[in-house]
Amino acid sequence: MVFDLGLVLGKMGSSTLATSEYSSIVSMNLFVALLCACIVIGHLLEESRWMNESITALVIGICTGVVILLVSGGTSSHLLVFSEDLFFIYLLPPIIFNAGFQVKKKQFFRNFMTIMLFGAVGTVISFTIISFGATKIFKKMNIPNLELGDYLAIGAIFSATDSVCTLQVLNQDQTPLLYSLVFGEGVVNDATSVVIFNAVQNFDLSQITTAVAFQLIGNFFYLFITSTLLGAGAGLLSAYIIKKLYFGRHSTDREVAIMILMAYLSYMLAELFYLSGILTVFFCGLVMSHYTWHNVTEKSRVTTKHAFATLSFIAELFIFLYVGMDALDIEKWKFVQDSPGTSVQVSAILLGFVLLGRAAFVFPLSFLSNLTKKAHHDKIDFRQQVLIWWAGLMRGAVSMALAYNQFTRKGHTELPGNAIMITSTITVVLFSTMVFGLITQPLVRLLLPAPKNLNRMISSEPTSPKSFMVPFLGNGQDSEADLSRNIPRPTSLRMLLSTPSHTVHHYWRKFDNAFMRPVFGGRGFVPFVPGSPIEQSVHQSEHHLVDEETH
Repeated sequence: MVFDLGLVLGKMGSSTLATSEYSSIVSMNLFVALLCACIVIGHLLEESRWMNESITALVIGICTGVVILLVSGGTSSHLLVFSEDLFFIYLLPPIIFNAGFQVKKKQFFRNFMTIMLFGAVGTVISFTIISFGATKIFKKMNIPNLELGDYLAIGAIFSATDSVCTLQVLNQDQTPLLYSLVFGEGVVNDATSVVIFNAVQNFDLSQITTAVAFQLIGNFFYLFITSTLLGAGAGLLSAYIIKKLYFGRHSTDREVAIMILMAYLSYMLAELFYLSGILTVFFCGLVMSHYTWHNVTEKSRVTTKHAFATLSFIAELFIFLYVGMDALDIEKWKFVQDSPGTSVQVSAILLGFVLLGRAAFVFPLSFLSNLTKKAHHDKIDFRQQVLIWWAGLMRGAVSMALAYNQFTRKGHTELPGNAIMITSTITVVLFSTMVFGLITQPLVRLLLPAPKNLNRMISSEPTSPKSFMVPFLGNGQDSEADLSRNIPRPTSLRMLLSTPSHTVHHYWRKFDNAFMRPVFGGRGFVPFVPGSPIEQSVHQSEHHLVDEETH
C-alpha cells in the first residue's frame, strides 16, 4: 500500500470532514503528550508525601483547560468531549479488572461480610440521607427544573464511592485491611448504586409500596449474584481453555490475548444484559488470578502482570486528566454565571451530605461488624474506622458520568437547574479528590504508624500476580500450605460459628484441591513446557505443596 502524503494533505485542505479529522488528530496528539507529562511529573513527585499520579493528572488537566480556554477566546476548555461510553466501555474495565487480578484474595474474603455490609446497607443509608437532605434544602433554595426523580438521582450519584480514586490513594501492601474494605465496598457499592439509579429512572418512587421495596431488594440480589457468576464463569472458561489447549506450547501471545479478550467479553456481556459490569470484571480478574494465571507459561505470567497493570495505569491517568479539563467547560458554567453563589452553596451542601452520609453508616456498621468477631486483631478499631470513613469520601468520574446521564441531553446542558447540578458535581469531585486525596496518605501515616501497621495488618499471599516472582525464586514468605497448617481444623458446629472465616477457608481449600484445580488448573496443577527447567521446577514444587496440604 502506497501512502501519498500529498494526497492526504490536499484532501484535508479541501474537505470539512478532513479538517474535522485533522482536528481530532491534533487533539489526540496533545492528549497523549499530556499523558506522558503526567507520567514524568508523577515520577518526579513519587517521593512526595502529598502528591500522587491522580492528583498530578487532575492539576495538569485543570492547567491545560485554562490554557485552552485562553487560546480559544473562552469558547472551549477541553480537547475531547466527555462520553459515558468512553468512560464505561473503554476506560473503567481495565482498571477494575486489574484491581481484581492483583487483589489479595485472603484479605478480601476474610472481610467479605463487612464489605457487603458497607457496600449494600451503607450505600442505602447514604442514599437516604443525601436524597432526603437535598429534597428539603434545595426546594427551599428554589432551584428550578428539579423534580423528585432528580433529588433521588442526586442521592444515588453522591452515595457512589469512586473505586479509581481509592486505588490511587491507598496502598494494598501497606494497608491491606483498609484497601480490601474500602475498595471491596466500592465494588459492591457500584451494584447497589446501579440498582438505585435504575430504580429512580424506571420506577414511580413517589408512591413506594412494600411490593416495590421488595422488588428493589430482589433486583439487587439478582444483579449481584448474576454479575458475580458471569465474571467467575468467564474466568473459569479461560482457565479451562488454556489448560486443555495449552496455547503456550505454540505461542504465548495467544495466552495473553485469550485472557484479555475473555475479561473484556465478560464486562461487555454484563452491560449487554443490564448487569453490573464492574462486579463482573472484578470477579473475573479474581478468578483468573487464582486459576488461569497459573496455567500459562512463565513468559505469559510476566507479560500479563505488566500488561494489565499498564493498561489500568494509563486508563486512570486518562480519566483524571480529562476530569480536570472538563471542569472548566464554558457551556456548563455560563448557565450559573448570574448566580455563582448558588452553585457554591449547592456544592458545599452536597459535600456536607457526603460527609454526613458516610459517617452515618461507617461507624455504626463497624460496631456491628466488631460484635461478630472474637479475635481483637480482627476488629476494626476507631482509627481504622476514621480512615475508612475518610478514604471513601472521594467522588470521581463515576459520579460525573451518572450526573451527565441524569442532567444532560446528549452531552449538552439546557436547563439552569440541571446546569447547577452539573457544575456542583464537578466542584465536589475536584474538591474531594484534591483535598481528601491529598490528606489521605499523611492521615494513614499519622493514625497507623508504619511498624505497627506492617506488623498487624500485612497480608501474606505470595502467589498473587503482584508478587509472582517469590515462588519462582523459592524463598520469602510462607506458602498457603504453611498457612493452612496453622489454621485449626474445624471439628464441630461451634467452631464453625466461632471462626467462620477460617472454617470456610479450610473446606474451600479441600474442595478446590479435590474438584476445581484438577479441572481448571491453578497452583499445583501447572502445565509446563518440556525442557523448560524453570517451569518444571515450579511444577514439581507446587505438586509437592499440594501433597503436603492433602496429608
